[in-house]
Amino acid sequence: MEMKIIRFLDAVVDIVVLCLCALLVCIGVYSFYDNLYVYEHAQDKSVLVYKPDLKKSLADMRAEAEEEARQNGEEAKTVVLDKQVAWLYVEETPIDFPVMQGEDNYEFLNKDVRGEFSLSGAIFLDSRNDPLFRDEYSLIYGHHMEYGVMFGSLDSFRDEAYFTAHSRGTIVTEDAVYDYSLFAVTNGEGDDPVLFQPHRHTRSEIIDRLRTSSILFIEPEEGCRIVAMSTCSADSYMARLLVFGTIKEINE
Repeated sequence: MEMKIIRFLDAVVDIVVLCLCALLVCIGVYSFYDNLYVYEHAQDKSVLVYKPDLKKSLADMRAEAEEEARQNGEEAKTVVLDKQVAWLYVEETPIDFPVMQGEDNYEFLNKDVRGEFSLSGAIFLDSRNDPLFRDEYSLIYGHHMEYGVMFGSLDSFRDEAYFTAHSRGTIVTEDAVYDYSLFAVTNGEGDDPVLFQPHRHTRSEIIDRLRTSSILFIEPEEGCRIVAMSTCSADSYMARLLVFGTIKEINE
């Protein structure tokens, strides 16, 4: 009798262990595909259909689309995403994104450019900044993801040679096209009252700060407005990496 009970208990233990192993395998497979989905979603190239030609403002593109549709007797196609305020492009880098702006700085943390839930979120302008980039200092955020996805590619700008070779870009807004020229890379804390309150600080305050605390710094052109790209850093929970550039309207 005792042997039967022992064999029964052994069988129960074997089944439990087998079930636990199967559960762990399922969890592992789910995690793998979930991570794969997040990274593939973050690299969604279909948004490039909204990319301007980098020579026309978003308003000009919209007007041309409406005029073409009118001439063809068709309904105008949408050329700007809802809540899109700009397009950000840095030459020969993965940075080539629509820039969104939410009601607050949480809206696009877990929402993609089409307004759907996404762990990778979207690239977005600080909600306190002017959507036309007329502030002296504007701040753009993006998640830090592995393999240079989203703003994970900002890590590369710590290297001086890379920074020098990839320091030019374009920002297209609703009413203008700007040359984007990078001039500084710095570390910061997410609660820094200067770096992360763009609506309260002037161009000169930001530059004075960068002169003394940057990883890389090149004296910027006088009078140009500043736009920074910010992402999380692996150094600590509150650590941030920021890359700064100046913008100058191309038609000026």
